[in-house]
Amino acid sequence: MTSEQITRRASDDVARHWVEAACAGASVLQTDVLVLGAGMAGLRAAVRARTLGRNVVLAYTGRGASPFIIGCNAPFAHADPDDTPEQYAADVIAGGCGLSDRRLVEVLTGKAVGAVRELAGLGAPMARADDRFCQRQLSGNWYARSVYHPEGLGAQALPALSARARELGVIMLSGHRAVRLLFDERRVCGALLRSQAGERWQVVRANAVVMALGGIGQLYDDSTYPGDVTASSYALGLEAGAPLVDMEFVQFEPLCTFEPESLRALELPTSMLAEGAWLLNGRGERFMFRYNPEWGERRIEKARLSLCIQQEIDEGRGVGGGVLYDATRVPAAVVEGYVRHCKRLRNAGLDPTRLRVPVRPAAHSQMGGLWIDPDAATPVAGLYAAGEAAGGVHGASRIAGNGGADALVFGDVAGAAAAAEPAVDSGDLHRVVHAAFSALASVGHARGELDPRDAQTRIRRTMAECVGIHRSAAGLQSAIDALDELASQLVCDARADTDLRRVDAFAALGMTRVARAIAASALARTESRGAHQRRDHPDTDEAWRTHLAVRLDTGARMHIDREAVL
Repeated sequence: MTSEQITRRASDDVARHWVEAACAGASVLQTDVLVLGAGMAGLRAAVRARTLGRNVVLAYTGRGASPFIIGCNAPFAHADPDDTPEQYAADVIAGGCGLSDRRLVEVLTGKAVGAVRELAGLGAPMARADDRFCQRQLSGNWYARSVYHPEGLGAQALPALSARARELGVIMLSGHRAVRLLFDERRVCGALLRSQAGERWQVVRANAVVMALGGIGQLYDDSTYPGDVTASSYALGLEAGAPLVDMEFVQFEPLCTFEPESLRALELPTSMLAEGAWLLNGRGERFMFRYNPEWGERRIEKARLSLCIQQEIDEGRGVGGGVLYDATRVPAAVVEGYVRHCKRLRNAGLDPTRLRVPVRPAAHSQMGGLWIDPDAATPVAGLYAAGEAAGGVHGASRIAGNGGADALVFGDVAGAAAAAEPAVDSGDLHRVVHAAFSALASVGHARGELDPRDAQTRIRRTMAECVGIHRSAAGLQSAIDALDELASQLVCDARADTDLRRVDAFAALGMTRVARAIAASALARTESRGAHQRRDHPDTDEAWRTHLAVRLDTGARMHIDREAVL
């Protein structure tokens, strides 16, 4: 026997012992519905499922991007009587550049008003004028239809939804990280969790799982995402056999501050552009009329606005690496209505009522995600997705204010559908859990060469350099090659690793796969559309009015297929 074979056998023995010990030490919890994520989508799903009489466990490490949601689109027509669900749907489809799944758009635009009314009924405060909701006009919306709160709607919605969930008896597992979905008899049947505080393994067996862990998270250097969003929705679902759709469409938030450092990644409101704020280049020109002659900064969706700003910067007409956001003409009373923004600006020593700061695009949201049907079901039995975990509704670009609407509407839909899942036989739970731990045992620190945290840093750098707001075949192929090399270093002998190292390495491998799905989809789509812009294919090609679906085969090889737009 060679020294390499001896080393491999020793490693296999260590891995087997670790798997058996982990299985023996894991706690087991049985429930009807398991919700992963405690943002607006996850909480809404948990409340709906529990209201329908199902036992619900909700596991989470943070609140994701929900605390930063400013408003939520809903066609109440309180600000403009001409607004309708049909006009709202037309805006979503136009903003999505023809790639939005019409079935999902119909659900979103038809249920948004009811979802907001239900949220208000739970006690979430919103700006009102007598018995009518105040509404702001956000980019990509023809009318003012975003309901809001001066301190941010998400920050108000989360306490109301959390209180209702606890009142109903939802079991809340705070500080529990989803490591892997459990899979048995061709269906998802729960998840393996890791308690961060007690460093314990928790197995949750469930009839249905709702994935609501947010979007791409920490895949880009310059990003608006909070630290607890790590692309795990996509990684966990992809590994369980669920396809990802529209992953090439990464939306860059157009109006992100980058200096001073204390203001980095603050998203200035696009709604203030409709209230008198201007965008100026280094020559002092209000340049948006060159790109959008009739409306300037108004009535333009985010992806296009980001591209216009980036073009000014790239062609040397920027201001210190950005363009100027000038809100000095906005009435002070209007500015003060953005309470959360004003607090942050004043803490940085800036006067919000005389605001002139440089802004530039930063990675903000993912249009794609786990492919769902109108019931929020993925093609994998027992697995549902909501909020930014799911893809299909926004097509090639998401109009502003739709993140909140998406989370509320499809969180509710997913919770109801998951609650309708029949009870399933637990079967051989030990075998299922053993398989989950065995997968973790195959991932770890590769020959001392690559720390999982270093891998994540390299992912972010690769994505920022090669898969940014503008792409090319050469850069995308370079990203794919780099990500493949990272993955090969993470799938390895884990004999010397701690439990935490295994979890971190497994998460890094998942992030690598998601990043590769984005880069490979972007390379395959040889056109420019919405949030996907190819320098070597600058035109929109109607032959590409189609979805790209990403799947992993049983050997973890990635495949990309073209699918019809529904």
